[in-house]
Amino acid sequence: MTDEDGVRKVALSGVWTTRTVAELDAELRGLEDEKDGRAIRLDLSGVEKMDTAGAWIVERFLAACAARGLEIKLVGPSEAVSTLLSAVHEAANENEAPPPAASGFTLLGMFEAIGRAMYSGRDDFLMGMNILGATIRGSQMKLGRGHGVNIAAIVHQIDRMGVGAIPVVVLMSSIVGAIVAQQGAFQLRYFGAEIFTVDLVGILVLREMGVLLTAIMIAGRSGSAITAEIGSMKMREEVDALTVIGLNPVGVLVFPRLVALVIALPCLTIAANFAAIGGAMATAWLYSGIPPAAFLDRMRDAIDVNMIWAGLIKAPFMALIIGIIASVEGMKVGGSAESLGERVTASVVKSIFVVIVADGLFAIFYAAINF
Repeated sequence: MTDEDGVRKVALSGVWTTRTVAELDAELRGLEDEKDGRAIRLDLSGVEKMDTAGAWIVERFLAACAARGLEIKLVGPSEAVSTLLSAVHEAANENEAPPPAASGFTLLGMFEAIGRAMYSGRDDFLMGMNILGATIRGSQMKLGRGHGVNIAAIVHQIDRMGVGAIPVVVLMSSIVGAIVAQQGAFQLRYFGAEIFTVDLVGILVLREMGVLLTAIMIAGRSGSAITAEIGSMKMREEVDALTVIGLNPVGVLVFPRLVALVIALPCLTIAANFAAIGGAMATAWLYSGIPPAAFLDRMRDAIDVNMIWAGLIKAPFMALIIGIIASVEGMKVGGSAESLGERVTASVVKSIFVVIVADGLFAIFYAAINF
């Protein structure tokens, strides 16, 4: 080391590997304690060999000098040494703790939170479109090589997400249909028009409530399961392992679940519609004295095929929304159980919110085209 015009010149030479790093580390720590000069010129031209251990102690020395405000210039590193130092520097910066959040409510903090939310929403949208595009293109089981569709995986997911959800969907829909019928009959009784309870139930269930309630229940039941499954695989680095062996994680993990949701949700919607109408029919018979035959005759006059399709058309789109959001949140899981819990919660909340927004957009679109 020499001093010239306030510039400390440090020349490194020899072998910087795990075998010699203990002695070299002590020498560099001694140089860190010296406070002369305003800049450092680090000459690496004499380094014969360097591994990760040697690069780490050089990075620590440079970080200590930078913390004291010294200007640093690297001279003469070979291509291999330069690449290794860059990789170690990036890893060190990734492991740095984030700056502490500002305490208290401030106007600047509010705008910062909004900005971060917008950027996060943009990233989620782009990732979701990437998953949707890969799904539309095909299963892509292998990265860029073939489309092998795993039928067994799709059938298994349909059984889990569709058949397994029938009891809870039927139970909840029948209860909600009974409540709507009871409240409708109670209010219409004042006008002597209890028979119009059938119109109310038929239009509300078939057009809006059946598919919306089913989608919300599937978002809470199957969407959270998708996020938890993919997230746990991400935590155990199984997703990275799939990439290493040449398989596409979207084709292996996401594609079967999305296809299963698109198939299962319309079928569950049909079951929910029948269950809600059945619950309303029983309530109308017991509460208002409307027999099932009169209920069905009135419903035949009140609804048509277009009203049934108006609800069923929404189901595949809502299934895609739930599956994409659940998959995106699963891919964002970090390495901790806390991160997994946060992503599962975010998946359910976002899915329900977007499903309700999509239902409103469909209602506006139907009104615009008079459907």
